[in-house]
Amino acid sequence: MYITAASTISHQPTFKNAGFSKSIEPLQNNSELIIPNFKEYIDAGLLRRMSKILRMSVTAAKDCLKQAAIDQPGAIIVGTGLGCLQDTEKFLNNFLTIEGLLPPTSFIQSTHNTIAGQISLSIGNHGYNMTHTQNTLSFEYALIDAGLLLGEGNDNIIVGAADEYIELLSIIGEHLHVKSEVNLTSGASFFLVSKEQSVKSLARIKDIETVGLVEDIEESIENFLTNNTLQKSEIDMVLYSDFYDIKDSGQVADFIQRFDVSSEVLNYTNLIGVYPSNSAFAIHYAVDRIQDNNKIKTVLIINRLNKINLGLTLIESLEA
Repeated sequence: MYITAASTISHQPTFKNAGFSKSIEPLQNNSELIIPNFKEYIDAGLLRRMSKILRMSVTAAKDCLKQAAIDQPGAIIVGTGLGCLQDTEKFLNNFLTIEGLLPPTSFIQSTHNTIAGQISLSIGNHGYNMTHTQNTLSFEYALIDAGLLLGEGNDNIIVGAADEYIELLSIIGEHLHVKSEVNLTSGASFFLVSKEQSVKSLARIKDIETVGLVEDIEESIENFLTNNTLQKSEIDMVLYSDFYDIKDSGQVADFIQRFDVSSEVLNYTNLIGVYPSNSAFAIHYAVDRIQDNNKIKTVLIINRLNKINLGLTLIESLEA
């Protein structure tokens, strides 16, 4: 599948900023979400009722449509690990503090599929609308779904991922032994993908693979490269995520050193922070680097944010 447009809202200056990948640096502990002017994309009346994750997702999705000069996508597919946490927390607080009937809005907007549904409502789209929520592999499954739809004749599909940070996650993280220096963040990355290459195409997603309950990372990656007739030396860039656990720190980093590639190697979680679907940012980062550097032809993304899951994505330049 070909990427026609890409848009990311994050703690880095990524939104409407082509070439961001050559200037961003590792995230600081005091970083904040960089908020665009949502009013340019969302009606003020709707904006007041939207949580942070909905605002980010609708804006990024509409920005992709604007870039591609397309009014209606063939489908809308979203991956999210934790869904609309702000509205979930609000609903639960209402449940504990309000006697009698509860206001339904926060409950309605707390469901994971609210993101894809809100994008659809915002643009008046009546096509295929799907949400995938498979922990840290949610975005990869959304991409696989998009690829299947393209094979069935659909085209110009909006596919993206979003997750949001709330303070409760820091408390939960302490109980899960997440390292204190980890930046728990929010982010939304959306793409417009198509079946055929066009003048607006930015890069090509050649293959995606997911492995649940992974036992041998090295073997899984070797098989993935073999299936795509690639040698390690042909990978120009490796983007990876590490599993942030005190008891299991650095496993992926150690493995990457054994990977022995002559390419650039980068832990993308250092740039964007940690949220379940941050592999979507890695794809945007890869596309941006490919656009900026014609020497980068092939990028391998290794998503092991959760130590039991492995997501592999292969991105190619149009000249590869």
